[in-house]
Amino acid sequence: MNEKYPFNQIEKRWQKFWQETDAFGADTATRPDRKFYCLTMFPYPSGTMHVGHGRNYIMGDVLTRYKRARGFSVLSPMGWDAFGLPAENAAKTLGIHPREATTRNINHMKQQLLSWGVGYDWQREVATCHPDYYRWTQWIFLLFHQRGLAYQKKAPVNWCELCTTLANEEVLPDGTCERCGRKVRKKALNQWFFKITEYAQRLLEDLELLPQWPEKVRHMQANWIGRSEGAQINFSIIETGDPCPVFTTRPDTIYGVTFMAIAPEHPLVEKLLAAGSAPEGVAEFVEECRNIPAAERSAEDAPKKGVFTGWHVLNPFNGEQVPLWITNYVLMEYGTGAVMAVPAHDQRDYDFARTYKLPIKEVIRPDAEKPAETGQAYTGDGPMVNSGPFDGRNNREAMHDLIRFAHDKQFGESAISYRIRDWLISRQRYWGAPVPIIHCETCGAVPVPEQDLPVRLPENVDFKAETGNPLAACDEFVNTICPACGKPARRETDTLAQWLCSCWYFLRYVNPRMEDAPFDSDDVNFWLPVDQYIGGIEHAVLHLLYSRFVVKVLHDAGLTAFKEPFAALFTQGMICKRSDKDGQLYKMSKSKGNVVSPDELVREYGADTLRMYTLFIGPPEKDAEWNDRGIEGAARFLRRLWRLVYNQHAILQDDGTTPVPAHQMPEATRSLYRKLHETIRDCTRDIEEHFHFNTAIARIMELLNAIESFDMEQDTRASDHAVFRSAVRSLIQMLAPFAPHISEELWQETGGAPGIMEAGWPALDEAALERDNVEIVVQINGKLRARIQLAAGLPPADAEKAVLQNEHVQRQLAGHQIRKVIVVPDKLVNIAVK
Repeated sequence: MNEKYPFNQIEKRWQKFWQETDAFGADTATRPDRKFYCLTMFPYPSGTMHVGHGRNYIMGDVLTRYKRARGFSVLSPMGWDAFGLPAENAAKTLGIHPREATTRNINHMKQQLLSWGVGYDWQREVATCHPDYYRWTQWIFLLFHQRGLAYQKKAPVNWCELCTTLANEEVLPDGTCERCGRKVRKKALNQWFFKITEYAQRLLEDLELLPQWPEKVRHMQANWIGRSEGAQINFSIIETGDPCPVFTTRPDTIYGVTFMAIAPEHPLVEKLLAAGSAPEGVAEFVEECRNIPAAERSAEDAPKKGVFTGWHVLNPFNGEQVPLWITNYVLMEYGTGAVMAVPAHDQRDYDFARTYKLPIKEVIRPDAEKPAETGQAYTGDGPMVNSGPFDGRNNREAMHDLIRFAHDKQFGESAISYRIRDWLISRQRYWGAPVPIIHCETCGAVPVPEQDLPVRLPENVDFKAETGNPLAACDEFVNTICPACGKPARRETDTLAQWLCSCWYFLRYVNPRMEDAPFDSDDVNFWLPVDQYIGGIEHAVLHLLYSRFVVKVLHDAGLTAFKEPFAALFTQGMICKRSDKDGQLYKMSKSKGNVVSPDELVREYGADTLRMYTLFIGPPEKDAEWNDRGIEGAARFLRRLWRLVYNQHAILQDDGTTPVPAHQMPEATRSLYRKLHETIRDCTRDIEEHFHFNTAIARIMELLNAIESFDMEQDTRASDHAVFRSAVRSLIQMLAPFAPHISEELWQETGGAPGIMEAGWPALDEAALERDNVEIVVQINGKLRARIQLAAGLPPADAEKAVLQNEHVQRQLAGHQIRKVIVVPDKLVNIAVK
């Protein structure tokens, strides 16, 4: 054994050992008594990971190693979310084929993961860009199509000339593309959608099946689904007779409608413009609004703007005619895209009415005899006024009768609306799974037969054109034969959104090489739901919600027995660092100049040191600040442990002796034995219950302090050496999930067989935790005044008596009258005085 800690040598050796022995392999065809599916969200192969990326992969590895040590059969796979826009843009700008760029990036990132000692079952590796994977992504699309859950319609999209279709989140507040900086505009295109709205209620209700998810994530999903109860009221356009239905949660304000507001994307706007009778400025206003992100338009502090259409609508409750306006703050994404505007009782409507000098009609008052204060909308409850037959009624009590009145008169009914909209799944890009549809002039949109899957991406594609979808210009791909009638036809040139590819990968891991189905139902029903899913909070809504939706459809199709894909979810915080440019604290990114390369740290300190500091930096669920000097502390700890084993190498060899019962040990030996088992108890709890890896490491460090303080020269009995040896070897076992390479090496140096996970987890001796005496904290009026030793398990009355008889406490109490004494057994005595 070298005196100096040779991390470079041992880390490569043990990484090779894990690969050669298939240390992280799992047989999903078997049915072990104790299974655990640990899954870390697979990465997009962007090229290089920084230490911020490494945090969640290292945490997943800790859990995998811990569970294996506890005797579980663990499934821990890894793959690549490999389709995406950056690779395609690289092809356009640098002349590199997306497949080449993606493969190169995957190889580099895989080497990074291996160098960190992160253990995966690499036999299950998948990449969403491989035809044997996206064949089944296309199959899932066809399943949705067969079940009536996939459809195509014309819809406005965020359009960038280079990056094509963008999600709302990819458009910057200034209206430019976050990827290339080009101006983004709205463009109407035929798009494919999944009917996620049909599952909105189930997605909402089944959040109750996820008690092991963070409450914040469940709340975010509930808000995204956005269930609202109210009424649909059928207004109508006086000039054309067209219906203009609205959804409202406030039918009690229906008599206060003084104008109608519709979104610029509303179908009535298209009809108005097509008729050529729109007042001046309408077309320009509509175009302006359509190119502003929805979030910006609907912001509370955004200016409320609009234009009058020249049309009017009829309020069916009172027969009044009110003007129809197009406004920037009404969105097609909510309700029907039309809002009955009640300025007296909605602040946005109030601001708009004041700006455009529209009437404001009060219909609810805080007091029947006194109008509400002017200057703002009154949104509270009270008696109804100016409301025809409902005058004098409490507005909340009248809600049901108002809806029933509309139902009886056949111009309205109770309704439930959801904020969520159908999932747009098509993209006008090359680097994605082709939508498996063929367009025939005779037969229409025809699904590609299952036996013809996958519809492969053509390799011979021209990326020289700077804009547009290269796939649409590839004649050999586009031109085909209709599978229904045999006539010439054209393939769909849209590709499936990257989201869909990543919403079922956790199923494919179970049977990654299966050729006749995406997965075996019996196998996935045993291994899923995923026992622990780990990933960033940024995926709280889209990826997690879409994955839940896909699994529910598969469940309804009889392919899975479970309704939810992930039983437990952990969302880690980000690692931030101060920018070299302005000194401010940011999430790590190249643009901020604050990226820390893990590769350099591994070369300088070793992977175990990097892992230790990454985990020790703070509670894993919270953001943490990276400090370049902080890694030195982790390095010193590992060097200390190495020196300890080197110096005590002979004593640490197993000589067959075991510790005597705790009550027979000398006090110093018993103290070390107690500290060992307190560490086992607390470290286990930190990993098992809380994911508090930072405190688990702190406890291991404290145990090393206690071991180093143990006087080996004074305590020379074989049983004392056995306690020392047990403490060191148990420390190594507990350290193994966090710093596996050095732990494997030291385990072998202390007599263990290679493969420390097979050695199990240290067993807890409850008898070791018993104490003769405990330290009691004494507070007077909540302030610490003393620490005293008392017998463990002392009854509260005896503890109070002993504290009050303590000389130091008596001096503190001199001149004061005791009002109350509170005793927390074996921990604290608080004395209230006056």
